Amino acid sequence: MKDEVLILGIESSCDETAAAVVKNGREVLSNVIYSQIDLHKLYGGVVPEIASRKHIEKINQVIKKALEDANVTWDDIDAIAVTYGPGLVGALLVGVAEAKAISFALDKPLVGVNHISGHISANYIQDKNLEPPFLCMVVSGGHTHLVMVNDYGEYDILGRTRDDACGEAFDKVARAIGLGYPGGPKVDKLSKEGNKEAIHFPRAVITDYPLDFSFSGLKSAVLNHINSSKMKGEEVNVADIAASFQDCVVDMIVSRTMLAAEEKKVKDIALAGGVAANSGIRNGLKNACAEHGYNFYCPDFIYCTDNAAMIASAGYYEYIKGTRHGYDLNAVPNLKL
Repeated sequence: MKDEVLILGIESSCDETAAAVVKNGREVLSNVIYSQIDLHKLYGGVVPEIASRKHIEKINQVIKKALEDANVTWDDIDAIAVTYGPGLVGALLVGVAEAKAISFALDKPLVGVNHISGHISANYIQDKNLEPPFLCMVVSGGHTHLVMVNDYGEYDILGRTRDDACGEAFDKVARAIGLGYPGGPKVDKLSKEGNKEAIHFPRAVITDYPLDFSFSGLKSAVLNHINSSKMKGEEVNVADIAASFQDCVVDMIVSRTMLAAEEKKVKDIALAGGVAANSGIRNGLKNACAEHGYNFYCPDFIYCTDNAAMIASAGYYEYIKGTRHGYDLNAVPNLKL
C-alpha cells in the first residue's frame, strides 16, 4: 500500500452534488459542493426528479473543480468512492453511473459507500486522532441512529427511530409554524428567541427498547397545540413553540446517548449527520459529555451536511480493507448500515 492514498469521493444522494479529494482518509485536499436548496425552496421540499436532473447537469463540473482545487490529476487518484445508498434512487443513480464510468475509463478501483457510514466518517476528518471504538449519534433528514462504531466500517445499531427521522420532524414542525424549507436551520434560529419552558411537549419512551426514538407523537403534539390555541383564540407564539420543540428533541437525543454510553462503557462520543449542525443538539450533547466525563467529537458544519469528503474518507477505509465493487454496482435507496 502506498504511503499516500488519494480517494476521489462522489456524493449525490439527495440535493447536493459533491466531489472531493481526500488523502489517507483524513486530509481534505478539496471539497466541492453544489447545493440545490434555493431551487427546492420553491416547492417546500426536495423534488426527486428535479434533483436528479440537476445532478446530471452539475456533476462533471463539480468533479473537475475538485481535481483542480486539490491540484491533482486523474493519474494521482487511487480509487473512486461513491455513495450508492441510502437516498433518492434517481439522484443516487447519477453519482453511481458517473463513478462507474470513471472507474472503467481510467481502470481505477470502484468503492461503493454507505451514506450513513460517510456521515460517521466525517469525524475522522475533523479529528485526526479519533479512532474506533466509539459511540456515534447520527441525526439527519432521513435517519436517526445511535451507533456503536466497533471498527472502521463496522457498526452495531443500538437505537433507531420507529417513525419520523429527527430532521424530518424538524421540517414538519417548521412547515406547521410557517417557516418553510429547509426547516431545521430555521427552527434552530427561531428557538433562540423563544422560551424553551413555555410548552411541555411529550418525550416518547419505548419501554422495551429504551435506546429507540419516536418523533411522530412530538410532531402531533405540536400540531395539536397550534390547533388548540387557534380554536381558543389564543396567540400562537411560534418562537416558544420552536424553542420548546427543540428542547424536547435535544432531551431525547442526549438522554439516550448517555444511556448507551453507560451501557457500552465508552469514553468517546461523536455526533454526525445534517442535523448535527443544530446548535441545541451540539451544545446539549457537548455539555452532557463534559458533565459525565466523555470526550465529545463533532464535525464542522461543512462536514455535517451532505458532502463528498466524508464519502472519500469512508471509502478510504473500505479501500485499504480490500473492498472493491464491480460495474454491476447499483443504487440502493433503502440501504441499511
